[in-house]
Amino acid sequence: MKYRKQLWVTVIFTTVFFCRVLLITAQQPVNFISNPVIPGYFADPSILKHGDSYFIYATVDPWGAEELAVLVTKNFKTFTRQHINWPTKKACTSSTSGGAMVWAPSVRKLANGKFYMYLAVGSELWAGISDHPLGPWKNIKPDNSPLVRRTAFPGVHNIDPDLFIDDDGAAYLYWGSGFNWVNGHCMAVKLKKDMFSFDGQPRDITPLKFFEGAHMIKRRGKYYLMFSEGKAIDATYQVGYATGHSPFGPFTAGVNDPILSTSEDSTTYGPGHHTVFTEKGQDYILYHRIYPQKEKYVLRQLCIDSLNFDTKGNIQKVQPAGVKNFTKRK
Repeated sequence: MKYRKQLWVTVIFTTVFFCRVLLITAQQPVNFISNPVIPGYFADPSILKHGDSYFIYATVDPWGAEELAVLVTKNFKTFTRQHINWPTKKACTSSTSGGAMVWAPSVRKLANGKFYMYLAVGSELWAGISDHPLGPWKNIKPDNSPLVRRTAFPGVHNIDPDLFIDDDGAAYLYWGSGFNWVNGHCMAVKLKKDMFSFDGQPRDITPLKFFEGAHMIKRRGKYYLMFSEGKAIDATYQVGYATGHSPFGPFTAGVNDPILSTSEDSTTYGPGHHTVFTEKGQDYILYHRIYPQKEKYVLRQLCIDSLNFDTKGNIQKVQPAGVKNFTKRK
């Protein structure tokens, strides 16, 4: 009798649970993109659109792998994972490399039709070029050396590169972090036409509260240097920004900073290292959030939300809820 009662309780509970799931699903529009956008554990995303497909390049968790994850989708509902020939840990190791794996890509298509990738391997920056998002890729430098060696710029952790193309076509590279979760540095340099030679010396443009994950965007003549604050392994990780009137600043702390942080219910936990893209007049932020672990590493999930500005050009707080399928906010 007791067994039957427990069985009925289990059946009722299960039925109610699945009814609630079906109800929630039915209430969401068919074109709704929920978070995380894809199963699995990935971080530090970069995204580009080529034809009718989106290509997301990301770090493989935990703490990187021998290669990047390349996730291809047309609708953010179904994804295929592709493998590219470069970068790999083996191909991107030099005499000054550290042990860190393949991390944090930044991929852009330029007006010349070429695709460019900047990333960190072994705590060094590497740069690649290709005619197609899926390659074949190769080191852009003729001697196959790193773009920035681990030993360059003492005190700077040379990771997390971000390529920014200004309205006049000029290219700028941003990168940097700190050690032991303190003293993050943001380096910046203009690139020459070959996309690997420096046009001048790199300079430290670190804004207040910066730790890593620089990402530059421009809107109505204003430069927004976005970045990650806090520790990448816990709830202090969050997205902030600063504004300036040139690619090198000086930068002033942004209004509403931080714009994305751990939510009260911890559904969104330690969000950071993001990228921004625009579709149909709406800006979106693609980032990772932490899936908490008891281990000595973190697992992270990719998420997407709308990114909006107020009438004064300040970035508004991000509401982590997923998005309608690239619909302009009214």
